[in-house]
Amino acid sequence: MKLTVVGCSGSFPSAESACSSYLVEADGFRLLLDMGNGALGELQRHCGLYDLDAIFLSHLHADHCIDMCAYFVARYYRHDGGRCDPLPVYGPEGTEQRLTTAYADTPTASSMSEVFDFHTVKPATFEIGPFTVHTERVRHPVEAYAIRIEHDGKSLTYSGDTGVTDALDELARDTDLFLCEAAFTHGKEKIPDLHLNGREAGESADRAGARRLLLTHIPPWTDPAVNLADARDVFDGPVELAVPRVTYEI
Repeated sequence: MKLTVVGCSGSFPSAESACSSYLVEADGFRLLLDMGNGALGELQRHCGLYDLDAIFLSHLHADHCIDMCAYFVARYYRHDGGRCDPLPVYGPEGTEQRLTTAYADTPTASSMSEVFDFHTVKPATFEIGPFTVHTERVRHPVEAYAIRIEHDGKSLTYSGDTGVTDALDELARDTDLFLCEAAFTHGKEKIPDLHLNGREAGESADRAGARRLLLTHIPPWTDPAVNLADARDVFDGPVELAVPRVTYEI
């Protein structure tokens, strides 16, 4: 199993990175986690436009899903090869309606579902291609989910956006790679149930017994070195910053 960081900027794209989007691959199957601002362009550096096998949307804030509107255009209006078959899309309740509203001018009210096969995410365990996935509700102002992906004895846990919650710690229990948001800075922002800071991400990884921590979703106005140092203060395992266009083996 391998993880490629398509984009990892928090809240809005930076000059170096698109917003949240992560490509997970195993056995020739490609699962994309989120498709935020700028992600569709970057994705094409790593796979063909029509080579995805499934998409998981952690929640419906724009920096995690808005490029789905552009992807709708690419799939709905494709002429060479004809209309794409519907692609499985796993997201919170109301995902189809939210994307249709964001696009604002689909040919019909059901056009999104002609190219995307929408599945509503709830806390559950199920299969996506060769992966066994576990989803848990996390703390955020909108319905949001973290996901654990398992394949061939290895595991990846992605926090999505969340405040501190036991649900995330349990989901990441003994995970091989913990891809965890750290949008806030310790001692600066103190908004409950919105985001983690670097220290909180490190504490979550420590409680979970994660083997490796990869910090992500750090906004362009935040110094990532501070968040990295804060995480390392409380987590003894390897800690890195997610880097766009880099692939990590799991």
